[in-house]
Amino acid sequence: MKTEALPEPSPDNSPKPGVLRRLLQQEDLNFLLTNRVPRIALTRFMGWFSQIRSPGLARLSIAVWRLFTDLDLSEARQQRFASLHECFTRELKPGMRPIDPDSAVMTSPCDAIVGACGTLAGATVLQAKGFPYRLEELFGPRQDTRPFHGGQYVTLRLTSAMYHRFHAPADATVEHVTYLSGDTWNVNPIALQRVERLFCRNERAVLNLRLPGGTPIALVPVAAILVASLRLHFADLLLHLRYHGPNEIDCDVPVTKGEELGWFQHGSTIIVFTPPGFDLADGIAAGARIRMGQALLRARAPAMRMAAAAQP
Repeated sequence: MKTEALPEPSPDNSPKPGVLRRLLQQEDLNFLLTNRVPRIALTRFMGWFSQIRSPGLARLSIAVWRLFTDLDLSEARQQRFASLHECFTRELKPGMRPIDPDSAVMTSPCDAIVGACGTLAGATVLQAKGFPYRLEELFGPRQDTRPFHGGQYVTLRLTSAMYHRFHAPADATVEHVTYLSGDTWNVNPIALQRVERLFCRNERAVLNLRLPGGTPIALVPVAAILVASLRLHFADLLLHLRYHGPNEIDCDVPVTKGEELGWFQHGSTIIVFTPPGFDLADGIAAGARIRMGQALLRARAPAMRMAAAAQP
């Protein structure tokens, strides 16, 4: 394993944030600490702990959190939090995420780092180089995935420090939600290069939407360690490891481009799927950083565009 010399400790003998981050970036150690642990038990504990309402405990937890991440709360609507959960699911100040108004553009539903993306080889998707998975495995046995064969996909990874709410990428109607319970593997690049079919193993939801012209799109929020909780506003649902409700949920909810759909409790991944007829927007490639509301995909044919003119 490749290692590097660490800087001298600070005078108070406490490690500097950069040291802790570099330690966690060492692949073997990162994988051990975030996967070779009781993942589901830790995730349930984190769900309980984050809900404790204590401003003092929240401040202390946020200070520890900042040792490991680049957490920036300058954009947050509120600056004081009664619980860690309030910080995880924080709102932003108005106007912090402008929405691309181009009717041909489908915008990013969240702040993220772009992972694997491109054109599906039939129904095969890449989670990382050399690690393919099948669309049918991700969507579940009751979904018809044929409209997305040969289409575009973009994997969007939310880090723990990012804004955790996600939004509608276009004017659309939410028609169906499929909830699939599962594991809580970490979804960082280190795990994606070691665990085959990771997204198909983890807890996830499949959100089926339809654009005004009839074109289907899908968003697949995937849970991860410490993050197995997903709030969906449009269906008034909280999906989590103890959820015992129906797994197939019919909806008929119109949403507008940029409208908030829900939130993760910590950070995770959203995979966006379109049928053929879309291209990646300029600058969208693995490793790129994107903010909610920026251009993610562009429709080629006018009939597939999300134009307001298509609405009565």
